[in-house]
Amino acid sequence: MELILKEDIIGLGYKNDIVNVKSGYGRNYLIPQQKAVIASPSAKKILAENLKQQAHKIAAQKAAAEDKAKAFEGVSLEIPAKVAVTGQLYGSVGAAQVVEALAAKGIEVDRKIVTMKEAKKVGEYEAVVHFHKEVEVKVPVLVVAENPEALAPAKVEEAPKAVEAVEEAPVAVEEAPVVEEAPAAEEAEDEAAEA
Repeated sequence: MELILKEDIIGLGYKNDIVNVKSGYGRNYLIPQQKAVIASPSAKKILAENLKQQAHKIAAQKAAAEDKAKAFEGVSLEIPAKVAVTGQLYGSVGAAQVVEALAAKGIEVDRKIVTMKEAKKVGEYEAVVHFHKEVEVKVPVLVVAENPEALAPAKVEEAPKAVEAVEEAPVAVEEAPVVEEAPAAEEAEDEAAEA
C-alpha cells in the first residue's frame, strides 16, 4: 500500500515522503490516526505543488536543523549503569537515557527524534538524532559500570581457585555389581529343553 506521510514517523519516513507499507498497518493505524493519506495520482500532484510552493520554507527548516546539529560537534556521552560481574547490565540503556545525558550537558532534545539500539552490556554504542530528513547526527555513547568494583579482578580470581579445588578433589566411582541371571530361570530353561 502506497501512502503519503503527513508527519515524521521515525523508522518509516518523514513528512511528505511516499512510502510503501503493509495494507493492515496503513488501513488500521496510519490512515485512522491521520498520520498518512493514500498516495493516489491526484494526491501526488497536490503534494508536488505544495512542495514546490514550500521549497524556501523547507530550505529554512533544513538550515535550522543543521544549526542544531552543530551543537553536537565533539559531543560524546558516557552513561553509567549498574552491571553484574559478567558485564551484563541490570536493565538496558536506550534513547531515554541518552536524552537525559544530553540534558545534563545542556543540550535539550525531544526523545522521539533519538534512536539507539538498546545497550545490554558495557561497551561502545551509537545513538542517532534525527533533526531533519537530510540532517542526522550520530552521537557516540560509552556505557560504563556504575560500580566498577563489581568487575574487580578479586572476584574474577576466585573463580579459577574454585575450579582448581574441584579438579583436585578425589572422585570416588563405585563399580556397579554385575547381576547374574537367577538360578531359577536357568532351571526353568533346562526343564523346557528336556521336555
